[in-house]
Amino acid sequence: MMTLNDSIRVNVPVYEAYNQWTQFETFPEFMTDLREVSQLDDRHVRWHAEFAGHDVAWHSQITEQIPDEIIAWQSRFGPRNSGYVEFEPISERSTQVTVQVDFEPEGLLDHLGDAPGVADVLLHRQLERFKTFLEQRGRATGAWRGVIPPAGGQTS
Repeated sequence: MMTLNDSIRVNVPVYEAYNQWTQFETFPEFMTDLREVSQLDDRHVRWHAEFAGHDVAWHSQITEQIPDEIIAWQSRFGPRNSGYVEFEPISERSTQVTVQVDFEPEGLLDHLGDAPGVADVLLHRQLERFKTFLEQRGRATGAWRGVIPPAGGQTS
């Protein structure tokens, strides 16, 4: 497994950053490799991406979701991946967004993992695009404020 970590400061309130991140179907608007994202229900999302001309598809399950705090997931079909996004208010108008992604490189992605720092740079660029997308709009395109407690049923 390969682990990527990065953070970015987004100049919007924490609820706006969180709300936008719950709008998975808008991800192709700022994540360049994503072609389509479909929210199947509150817990399940289907992803379709293209990396270096090769189609990659997977399904993920949201394993924890607490408004303005965290969204965590685990793949259920397709390339193995998991991770989380944490939202931390810096001020009333600024939020630290931290992403951790654990994935198992497959096929062409093996080469991406072999190049030192390339995957880290790609993650940072995606976060910069998220920041630009949201700051230019000034508010989220929608919101889902439901709670999905972590395994064991306890929220943090």
